[in-house]
Amino acid sequence: MTEAINILPIYKIEHSCILSHQGDITIGYRATLPEIFSLSDRDYESYHQAWVKSIKVLPQGSVFHKQDWFLQENFRADFGKEGIGFLSRSSERFFNHRPSVEHSCYIFLTRKPAGRKASSSAYSNILRKSIVPPQTINPVLFSEFLESAGQFERILSDSGFVRLERMNDDALSGTANEAGIMERYCFLLGEKESPIIRDIHLREEIRIGDKRCELYTLSDVEDLPAFCGSRINYEAYSTDRSKFSIGFAGPLGSLLDCNHILNQYVFIGDTQKTIKRLEAKKLRLQSLSAYSRENAVSRDGVNDFLNEAVAFSRLPVKAHFNVLAWSDEAALGKDLRNKVSSAMASMDATAKRETDGQAQIWFAGLPGNQADFPMNDTFDIFLEQATCFFNMESHYRDSRSGFGMRLGDRISGRPVHVDISDEPMSFGYTTNRNKFILGPSGSGKSFFTNHMVRSYYEQGTHVLLVDVGHSYKGLCDLVGGYYFTYSENDPIAFNPFFLSEGEVLDTEKKESIKTLLLALSKREGETFTRAEYVGISNGLTLYFQHLAAHADIFPCFNSFYEFLSSEYLLMLEETKVREAYFDINSFLYVLKPFYRGGEFDYLLNATGQLDLLNKPFIVFELDEIKDHPILFPAVTLIIMEVFISKMRKLKGVRKMILIEECWKAIAKEGMAEYIRYLFKTVRKFFGEAVVVTQEVEDIISSPIVKQAIINNSDCKILLDQSKYQNKFDAIQELLGLTEKEKAQILSMNRANDPKRKYKEVFVSLGGQYSQVYRTEVSLEEYLAYTTEESEKIQVQRYARQYGSIQKGIEMLAGEIRNSKLL
Repeated sequence: MTEAINILPIYKIEHSCILSHQGDITIGYRATLPEIFSLSDRDYESYHQAWVKSIKVLPQGSVFHKQDWFLQENFRADFGKEGIGFLSRSSERFFNHRPSVEHSCYIFLTRKPAGRKASSSAYSNILRKSIVPPQTINPVLFSEFLESAGQFERILSDSGFVRLERMNDDALSGTANEAGIMERYCFLLGEKESPIIRDIHLREEIRIGDKRCELYTLSDVEDLPAFCGSRINYEAYSTDRSKFSIGFAGPLGSLLDCNHILNQYVFIGDTQKTIKRLEAKKLRLQSLSAYSRENAVSRDGVNDFLNEAVAFSRLPVKAHFNVLAWSDEAALGKDLRNKVSSAMASMDATAKRETDGQAQIWFAGLPGNQADFPMNDTFDIFLEQATCFFNMESHYRDSRSGFGMRLGDRISGRPVHVDISDEPMSFGYTTNRNKFILGPSGSGKSFFTNHMVRSYYEQGTHVLLVDVGHSYKGLCDLVGGYYFTYSENDPIAFNPFFLSEGEVLDTEKKESIKTLLLALSKREGETFTRAEYVGISNGLTLYFQHLAAHADIFPCFNSFYEFLSSEYLLMLEETKVREAYFDINSFLYVLKPFYRGGEFDYLLNATGQLDLLNKPFIVFELDEIKDHPILFPAVTLIIMEVFISKMRKLKGVRKMILIEECWKAIAKEGMAEYIRYLFKTVRKFFGEAVVVTQEVEDIISSPIVKQAIINNSDCKILLDQSKYQNKFDAIQELLGLTEKEKAQILSMNRANDPKRKYKEVFVSLGGQYSQVYRTEVSLEEYLAYTTEESEKIQVQRYARQYGSIQKGIEMLAGEIRNSKLL
């Protein structure tokens, strides 16, 4: 037992530092890296330079060790959420046990004591039975090292790409209930896995418990690619017109689909000694060059290395990179070899499977034991090139906000909680919550908006939808919302005169009714006089006083019209108001079609579905009347007034108005001013305005709408634009998209998983952050959102058969699943 303890290189952990028996001091950081697929070419270059600058401040004799963990985990559904709805529960079931790769990154900085003997494959602490007692640590050197580490941390943090968190004693060594990073490395434990001790076998193979490990290294210059850089093209997402970038070592990171640890080492030595050693090597090769062409080539290579070191002030370092991969089954060893070899081949590198020296290399990866790395397995390289082999990205991360919607990452489809409303404003990415959604027919546009609207509604948002095409009928029925549509048998009807319980006749209510009456009594473009406005205003005030005195009268346009044609008319005659000021007879004649027995007597006399202010989900379907010269202007005016009323009166409640393709008709009818007003002011009332369209050219046809929508929508959402890739430059210019965003948009749906049915969606937040996600949903959600006519009819038939749309969807989904199992 004593010998086993002596083999371990760690002396103690204190003051958030690891002290080794050899006198090495190690401090650790937990690093948060940018999400994969979210960086541009310029970002990668800046990011790469940040690594170079930060490592350069470390003192001579330091070891930089970056350790990236990629563990395969299954998504765990949370069925215990309070108030979880039918569709949310089906989503939890759908994603339960979805496999994905979770990433965590750690950085260890080690300072070796002066005169420490270098390790090699032949000399390593793991092969010794005892360890030399620890050296006395100089407090001055310790303070200088912490100061250098502080500079390293500040440079990386200031770059904006990496967030570092210093690991304390518990994070390093662990507690009784949680494993620390040292224990996790020894026994290959997951971050959320309970501490457990496993047997470690190092003869012939590395086996930890039942996990069989394979170690693949880049430890020789001959195995490295001829060229390296901060980024490479990811061909799966690239097109002829756009190149999609990932980090140079990306294939060894999140894209490598297996349990593995990517270790990246940089050893900072004495630069002058390194130069002197290489000069001596060049002279030896010079003397031997006459005997071998290889010696001549090697001489030229060393000479070029030395010239570049002097001419460009490069920092020569030693480096090593390895991948420790494992599986629980011995039969999967060949599969691991194929995956790692293919990943390294995509970087134009050659994977070397370690056998004889694997134990020493594995042992040196133990946090705090980096200084014991076998130096014969390292190679000379400049720091600028060494950092190209760093893993630069992490997996998709959930928004920290409690509000948002569920989307999926592009690699595995793991569900991701995404907030595109509140969190971007808190980060300073956006200044408003408005959204502009662009997607051609068949791109999944209505599907995504259904999913977004449902997510917002379930979190307490009041939603008002203006649609053409019945895209939201299923969702509206499922949540029990109001669905206004026009048909001959059941025409659309409102009642702007009705006051719901608790509602009062304030100035805003009166103004909205007056605006409606004036719009109905005038042709488009025709103005009204001040006398007419006063006459209608007085009539409306007296009408509501009349209602207060006669509780048996139902408030509607019919009773209002009757009041105007009787009592108000007599009052005007008694006060001798001349027709030149307010011609009430002409006013009554023009509005008679909306009175009982008239052509449009249903429009303003509704007796049901009256409480629009407090109803959280309302859909106005305007397909049948979008070209009607009378009904459409009247209906759109009422819709705008309904939302503005919600916007102003519902304090502390999130509001959303979503206008589908019918916004084009609204703009034609002089409603562009309403849209501009909405997009500019809705932010102040905890609301957001969303416009959905198929063609970006439609937006620019109206200068007011273009300025109102595009300029006041900080969140831009695009769906599949592949059919426009040859003319995407025009769209890019109109929407102000960057080259990175263009590459992301054109990459959508190019490498989708053929086993799963989904479409991808691009989200840009103020031009500062952008990402592509999957819109992948459960079968129940699909049936609620579908816009395919045959599927909608089938859902409606099952809803009638089983008494409710929820029960109908449950039964239909069950039958579909059973049929696939047969």
